[in-house]
Amino acid sequence: MVIFSPDELQEATSIVRTIVPMTATYAWPLLARRVGAEVIVKHENHTPTGSFKARGGLVYVDALRRQGRLPPGLVTATRGNHGQSVAIAARQAGIAALLVVPEGNSVEKNAAMEAFGGQLIIAGKDFDEARALASGLADERGYHFVPSFHRSLVLGVATYAYELLASHGDLHRVYVPIGMGSGICGMIAVRDILDLKTEIVGVVAANAPAFALSLESGRPMSTNRANTFADGLACREPQPEPFEIVRKGVADIVPVSEDEIADAVRVLYTDTHNVAEGAGAAAFAALMQQRDGLRSKRVGIVLSGGNIDMATLACILHGETPVV
Repeated sequence: MVIFSPDELQEATSIVRTIVPMTATYAWPLLARRVGAEVIVKHENHTPTGSFKARGGLVYVDALRRQGRLPPGLVTATRGNHGQSVAIAARQAGIAALLVVPEGNSVEKNAAMEAFGGQLIIAGKDFDEARALASGLADERGYHFVPSFHRSLVLGVATYAYELLASHGDLHRVYVPIGMGSGICGMIAVRDILDLKTEIVGVVAANAPAFALSLESGRPMSTNRANTFADGLACREPQPEPFEIVRKGVADIVPVSEDEIADAVRVLYTDTHNVAEGAGAAAFAALMQQRDGLRSKRVGIVLSGGNIDMATLACILHGETPVV
């Protein structure tokens, strides 16, 4: 599915490069030994905000500027990584950023958003409630509401996929975590632009299975809960636009358990000495689950972020699984 052109992707890369350098892509031998396949890791935990989301906000705000629609401020709902992206883009543009996070959100992600210049409002029991409240605040203040999924956001984050697939076009399969969908839609778009045969497999938390249920049913399916310590995967209301792109572009969607995600965090730390947040480790958790069918293949995983609270990481490295 073509979402944007190669020229637009190149232009987005130029915009992203003003803040985000190309991130590392490594084949770690200990992961290969553990899995039985060559494992290429795309290290989006190495961006200035610690996640792939850093890219999207920059392109989104640049599009507003070019259209003559730059507002006095932006409002968005977030669990943290999207909020950091909006905050850093707003700061670069010289406008305000109001970030609505749900109750009990990551303390360290909250601190990072404020450090990038965002103003935090804590409201709502989960992300979807926070999103509804953020939309109302935008109307009240005359700010622009930034959604979690938008073509410009996808175009921005797709630059990570281009970095990976332009250099590793022979990958048999790539595992990509799914939150609200921008990351995997960017991967699908780039795979199709480059006309590659790489299978793209989405990964969700078993405790937040909305996208997997939606793929199974052929239409967006909401769930009542999305209780996972991998907060970047905590989606319970898939939006129609990303769902359609995912439905047409993925080979499968794999649910992974909380224990599997925690184990993946531990393995990535042990074998690569990289810190992965829950959503960032989910792709490797899915690969571990399916490794027997991938012997001697060349596969990629997206380590989408490393923004995990110290207490949560300590719990995991102690051999436990965080409980939400």
